[in-house]
Amino acid sequence: MSTAQQVPDILSPEFAADPYPAYRVMRESAPLIWHEATKSYIVSRYEDVERVFKDKAGEFTTDNYAWQIEPVHGKTILQLSGREHAVRRALVAPAFRGSDLEQKFLPVIERNSRELIDAFRHTGSADLVADYATRFPVNVIADMLGLDKADHARFHRWYTAVIAFLGNLSGDPEVTAAGERTRVEFAEYMLPIIRERRENLGDDLLSALCAAEVDGVRMSDEDVKAFCSLLLAAGGETTDKAIAGIFANLLLHPDQLAAVRADRSLIPRAFAETLRFTPPVHMIMRQSATEVEFSGGTIPAGATVTCLIGAANRDESRYADPDRFDVFRDDLTTTTAFSAAADHLAFALGRHFCVGALLAKAEVETGVGQLLDAMPNVRLADGFEPAEQGVFTRGPQRLPVRFTPVTG
Repeated sequence: MSTAQQVPDILSPEFAADPYPAYRVMRESAPLIWHEATKSYIVSRYEDVERVFKDKAGEFTTDNYAWQIEPVHGKTILQLSGREHAVRRALVAPAFRGSDLEQKFLPVIERNSRELIDAFRHTGSADLVADYATRFPVNVIADMLGLDKADHARFHRWYTAVIAFLGNLSGDPEVTAAGERTRVEFAEYMLPIIRERRENLGDDLLSALCAAEVDGVRMSDEDVKAFCSLLLAAGGETTDKAIAGIFANLLLHPDQLAAVRADRSLIPRAFAETLRFTPPVHMIMRQSATEVEFSGGTIPAGATVTCLIGAANRDESRYADPDRFDVFRDDLTTTTAFSAAADHLAFALGRHFCVGALLAKAEVETGVGQLLDAMPNVRLADGFEPAEQGVFTRGPQRLPVRFTPVTG
C-alpha cells in the first residue's frame, strides 16, 4: 500500500496544473494509494479501473453517490442496482439511441449548433469555449426537454454549481452550500413544469420521461426531476469540455486537423482519441462491497475508491505511446468507443456506462462538422497556448481562435 506523500497530492497546485506526470508515477510505483484528505483509495492503472467499472464479481457499488451526488440531484439512476436499476434505465434509455435520437433530437442538435455559430461566423474570431462549447450542450438539453432556452444563464449557473460540488475534494463549505442550494432551486423550477407536462404531453424528452412505463413502473415527479438535473449537469459539463478538448488537440496538431477537415468521417476518431487523451471527467468514485485485492494492496469493504480515468487512459500497458494525441492510432476502436464495450474509460463501463454517450457523439459530430465549415483556416489566436484546468473535470477554460470570415 502506498501513501499520497510518494506522489504529488491530487489536491495540490502542482497536480492541478498538470496531473499527467503524477499519473505516470502512480501507475508505475503507487498503483493503490490511501488518500487521507478524501478518505479514499486511489487506483490509476487501466486494468484496475476497468475491473472496478465492469465489476463482474460484484465487488463494487455506487453507494458513494448517496453522499456524493444525492445532495445536489436527489436520488438518481446512478445509485440504483439490480432490477430497480435495469427498469429505470429502460425507462430513460430509448430517447438516447436509435430512431428517437436520430429523428426527434438530431434536428434539435443541428439547429442549436447553427444558431450559435451564426453569431460569430462573419467576424473571423471566436472563443470556442465561451461562444460555443459552454452554451451548445446546455441549449440542446433545454430544447430536448422543452424548456425555455431564455433560462440558459440559470441552467449554466446550476450545472456549474453541481460540478463544483462533485469536484469539491477539499470540502470547501461554500461550494457545498452552493451545490445544495441548487437542488432546492432546480426542484422549485422543474417540479411545476413536470406536473404541467404530465397534463399536456408533447413530443419532447420531458413528456417522454413523464409517460414512460416499463413492467408497470413509471417515474415519479421526483425521479424525473432528478434525472433532468443529472442530464443537465453531466451532459452539459462533459460535452462542453469534449468539444473544447477536440479543437484544442486538433489545433495543436495541424496535420491531424487538416485530415479531419478533409475527411469528416474521422470526427468520431478524433472524439474517441480526445476522450482517451484528455477526458472531460478525470475521476469517478465507487464503493467496495467486499474486501478486494489489487496489485498494489488490499481495499477493505465499505471503502470509497477513486478511479483515475485520466491516468488509466494513458496507461503504457494498454496504449502505445499514450502521451501522444493520434486520431489514427490502431489501439482504440472507434466502432465501440461510444458503447459499453469501449476501449477507453471516459464513459465508465459496465451497467453504469453513460446513458448519454450516443447523444454526446451526435452533438460532437454535428458541432465539429459545422464549426469546421464555418471556420476556414481556423488557427489559435496569436500567442495563445491552450491549457486545461480542473481536477475532477478538466478542460480548456478559453480557446480563442481566428479564421477566415464566412459571408453569405
